[in-house]
Amino acid sequence: MTDKEYDVIVAGGGPGGIAAAVASARLGAKTLLIERYGFLGGAGTAMMVNPWMTYWAHFSDGKEIQVINGVLQELVERMEALGMYGHPKQRTAFDPEALKVVAEELCMEAGVHLLYHTFLGGVKTDESGRKVESMVVANKAGLVELKAKLFVDTTGDADLAAMAGAVVEKGRSVDNLMQPMTLNFRMGGVDVDRMPERAEISRRYVEAKTRGEIDCPRENVLWFYATQPDVIHFNTTRVILKDATDPWELTQAEIEGRRQVQQLVKFLTREVEGFEHAYLQTTAPQIGVRESRRVIGDYVLTADELLAACKFDDVIACGTYPVDIHNPSGEGTIMKHLQPGEWYDIPFRCLIPLKLDNLLVGGRPVSATHEAHSAIRVQPIAMAIGQAAGAAAAICALKDRTPREVDIRSVQQALTKQGASLGLDTRAF
Repeated sequence: MTDKEYDVIVAGGGPGGIAAAVASARLGAKTLLIERYGFLGGAGTAMMVNPWMTYWAHFSDGKEIQVINGVLQELVERMEALGMYGHPKQRTAFDPEALKVVAEELCMEAGVHLLYHTFLGGVKTDESGRKVESMVVANKAGLVELKAKLFVDTTGDADLAAMAGAVVEKGRSVDNLMQPMTLNFRMGGVDVDRMPERAEISRRYVEAKTRGEIDCPRENVLWFYATQPDVIHFNTTRVILKDATDPWELTQAEIEGRRQVQQLVKFLTREVEGFEHAYLQTTAPQIGVRESRRVIGDYVLTADELLAACKFDDVIACGTYPVDIHNPSGEGTIMKHLQPGEWYDIPFRCLIPLKLDNLLVGGRPVSATHEAHSAIRVQPIAMAIGQAAGAAAAICALKDRTPREVDIRSVQQALTKQGASLGLDTRAF
């Protein structure tokens, strides 16, 4: 396949990109999905972020409502069929290898054109600077120019939007520092039944830090069960004061993450029951990035709106994940939860960048404050946002509309037909 012109081009094959490309292709748009690696999944595979964070609204009486469905649910069901989703003690754990396979199958079945090993290198706009005419990518063929009517930025770092001239921000308002990065890793050969309680492992970790045996600016040990019975997944390294959009600092972050992993492995095998014969099974191919650029769009979502469970007429996705801010400069994590049974809306206007007319943002860099971003950055929500961006892009491309001109009801109807949940049928609860 050597086509260079499409209705919709989706840049980035992570959770948001998968959902965007599938949604677009299913609506009949000729859709290209480009990905820098040789597989899809992004945060769930390349960064090995696991498990998926909650996508239910939980009521005080034990009742719950699943607020994100659509492409997310399709991926879940396909991984379940492979026996590679869920753990008795970790409901949303999944095998990254399974995600690679089922995401690829879903895209191909929808008619998405896939292009791997392709890195975004530049953007060309028209004379007004408001319309993206093409993007320049680098791959084995050299520099290649690709054209589309609509573009969807699902790079995670808003690379496409930034190159096109969108207004972007980074980090918290006081000093522009961003949430820390984490290199995820897994230990195999663990005798899970002999592991101490979480609090006890963290207590020993703090003692080891006090003795100078561990140099990691995280306050505790964060671990999860994996789908394999003797594997434990760690989200514990913390790399601070680095910018994931700076290639030099990103390189330093990768090196620092691996250094921290080695210290943690030594600590676990020496100090924690159940890990005496465990081994480092794998580190993620890429360090996990919580925050980098955020695009400023037609509406900026705030944490107060999320925590108040605000609803919007132009809702295109829902979420329940709490405000979760890892200290950008050291220890400490802030968590602020919603009231039981509540969820928040994400409005379509957050996906439309200022100063651009034919580009939509899918995934975590949508228009939100630093604090609000800390809640909506997780994979299930990124997937819901991506599905909305892809559906809207397809409708705009096929009807010759801009995102600001599109009838939001047509987007909402398309999403509902594709199985997405917008909370519109559950608001009586």
